[in-house]
Amino acid sequence: MKRILVAGGAGFLGSHLIDRLVEQGHTIVCMDNLQTGTMANISHILDKIQFVQHDIIEPFPELGQFDEIYNLACPASPIHYQADPVHTFKTSVVGALNILELARKTGAKVFQASTSEVYGDPLVHPQPEHYWGHVNPIGIRSCYDEGKRGAETLFFDYARMYDMEIKVVRIFNTYGPRMDAKDGRVVSNFIVQSLLKKPLTIYGHGKQTRSFCYVDDLIEGFLRLMATTKEVTGPVNLGNPNEFTMLELAEKVVKWTGNNTPLQFKELPQDDPKQRQPVIDEAYRVLGWEPQIMLDEGLQKTIAYFASKVQER
Repeated sequence: MKRILVAGGAGFLGSHLIDRLVEQGHTIVCMDNLQTGTMANISHILDKIQFVQHDIIEPFPELGQFDEIYNLACPASPIHYQADPVHTFKTSVVGALNILELARKTGAKVFQASTSEVYGDPLVHPQPEHYWGHVNPIGIRSCYDEGKRGAETLFFDYARMYDMEIKVVRIFNTYGPRMDAKDGRVVSNFIVQSLLKKPLTIYGHGKQTRSFCYVDDLIEGFLRLMATTKEVTGPVNLGNPNEFTMLELAEKVVKWTGNNTPLQFKELPQDDPKQRQPVIDEAYRVLGWEPQIMLDEGLQKTIAYFASKVQER
């Protein structure tokens, strides 16, 4: 069994990843600064892991040797990453440097959770890995978009300079239990608003599209990529290629909550992508991976989670 560090381990994706790694019998160190992660996400498993509260932009404490390191540390929703854009950029770039140095010193295989935001507001649709993107470098989303692009640069330069084993995934919209109800993402927004019988907020005309991947499918992709041989580096797109408009998503949420909530239209935020859909041919070819949980099933699971949280209030 391996000793594994998960940076950002108390977050939405990190906590689900840790669940799977603990199931496999590994020794887990969970690192998180709790800026957007919460202890509630890992409370059920705290007795089986080591938790270290630390911000990855700061020099690391002595943590010992690792076989594998997963870097999932960064606020990922516009509300959170725009709250302190300088810190967001540092988390992506300075944090990546600190993670890579730790991996280099300990000889660990190292994983970077990148994002479909590296494609920006794409001029190519759907988006394959070889597309370089269409990103505004000075906009309000740039701290995240360009930070993640910079992190990818560092990962590949470290691999070339130091012969390190790296794995890079580009995550497309993911949803499921443990999402933050206040993070401003469309799935959590719609579900919470519908459960509370409030109007669903639609930005723009609602015809912009996204592709939604259930969290269990995404984590399976993480594990499969980390298990590949050294020459498989990525970047690999992970996401569900089924594309939906925001209006279609709203209809599904209303259907599964059973609340006939109205729609409320607001202005589209700056640089908000009009289309987002992954090409996952590479994930299928290299990992034998494709999503198993479709949107209707995943929404029902996610609605059940948020319904329990609304009741707790």
